[in-house]
Amino acid sequence: QVQPVESGGGLVQAGGSLRLSCATSGSIFSRNAMAWYRQAPGKQRELVARITRGDTTDYADSVKGRFTISRDNTKNTVYLQMNSLKPEDTAVYYCNAEVYDTISRIYRPLNSWGQGTQVTVSS
Repeated sequence: QVQPVESGGGLVQAGGSLRLSCATSGSIFSRNAMAWYRQAPGKQRELVARITRGDTTDYADSVKGRFTISRDNTKNTVYLQMNSLKPEDTAVYYCNAEVYDTISRIYRPLNSWGQGTQVTVSS
């Protein structure tokens, strides 16, 4: 299965901004919702933001008002604009396509994960 390719991470001071990008195959991108996840050291991977094919967005409470997810259907790319970054945002960020499970009524990420991109926010 095609792995998404994330980029745009780095080291930034608290209050700063970063823009993450993620590209995947056209067939995967066009058929599914896309989401950003993150995993901090010693913690489980958690959903950060999701955007559906219809451009409906959903955010974790911890990033609402600071992060914005968007998708460019012409480039098969999803973005995560992160503003007002905090040290607690430090993590490896991953993107993935998500399939909607109509029985459970939840979104499930595909099994193929990319390498992720490291975001480090210094205080």
